[in-house]
Amino acid sequence: MLLVTGATGNIGRELVRTLVDRGAEVRALVRDPARAATLPERAERAFADLDDPESLARALDGVDGMFLLTPGIGLTHTEHAVAAARAAGVANVVQLSSYNVLGDPMPAMGRWHHEREVLLRESGIPTTVLRPGGYMTNAFDWLPTIRSGGYVLDPVGPGRFAPIDPADIAAVAALALTEDGHAGTAYTLTGEQTFTVTEQVQVLAAAVGRDIEVRPIRTAAEAVAARFPHGAPPALAEAIVEGFEQMRADTVGFRTSTVRELLGREPATFADWCDRNAHRFR
Repeated sequence: MLLVTGATGNIGRELVRTLVDRGAEVRALVRDPARAATLPERAERAFADLDDPESLARALDGVDGMFLLTPGIGLTHTEHAVAAARAAGVANVVQLSSYNVLGDPMPAMGRWHHEREVLLRESGIPTTVLRPGGYMTNAFDWLPTIRSGGYVLDPVGPGRFAPIDPADIAAVAALALTEDGHAGTAYTLTGEQTFTVTEQVQVLAAAVGRDIEVRPIRTAAEAVAARFPHGAPPALAEAIVEGFEQMRADTVGFRTSTVRELLGREPATFADWCDRNAHRFR
C-alpha cells in the first residue's frame, strides 16, 4: 500500500492517478472529503491531518511506501510524519523538497527544506528526495490580476528559470515509489526550457488567445502580495523576497536533464501546460 500526502494538490493529484494507472494500491491522505471527490475511485481515502499524530497513525496502517509533502515553513508536520512512518514500519519514503537547498549561500526557503531532509535521513527510513525548481502551476498565481485587469506582475525582470510541470514531478515520484534503486538518491528536477516571466506570459497569451500585459513589481510588499494576496507570516514574506532577488540575478536559468534521463522522454513544455489549462485563464 502506498500513501500519498497532499493528495488533492497539484502534484499529489497527478501522483494518485499515475499510481492507480500502474495498478498500485493507493491511499490518498486528505483533510477535506469534498476535495477528494475527483480522485480516482480505486484510491482509498484516509481522512487525516499532519497536525494530528493519531490520525496519521491510522492513515499509515499497512503502508509500505509514502510520498511526503509537508506544507508551510516549520518542521512539526515532518516530525509527525516521520514518527508515524517509523512506528508503522514504512520501508520507502519519497520526500518532496526544493532545489533551493542547493543555493550557495542557502536561502531561507532552502534551509527549511534542508532541515526536513535531515529529519528523514536521520530517521533511517530509506528515502528518495525530489528537489524540483519552480512549478508551471505557479502561473495560477497570476489569475487574479489577469481577470481583474489583464496583466501579470513580474518580480524577477531579466531572471530566467526552467519551470516544471507537476505531472512530471509526480511521474518521477511514482517511479521512485514503485521501482528499486532510488533510495538514498536526491533528484533535482526542472523543465528543459528557460524563460523570463515576460516570455512565459507571451506563451500563455498565445494559448489563451488574448493580450496580457506584464508590469514590473517595484516593492517588496508588491512581490509578497503577488504570491499571497491575503498576507504571509513575516518569515515567509522575507523568504519570498529573498527568492525573487536570487531569481532576478540568474539571467541564464538553472536547469537539469534529470526528468528525461529518469523517464526516458522529454519533460512537458510550458506551451503544453498552457494549452491544457487555457480554459482556467479565459
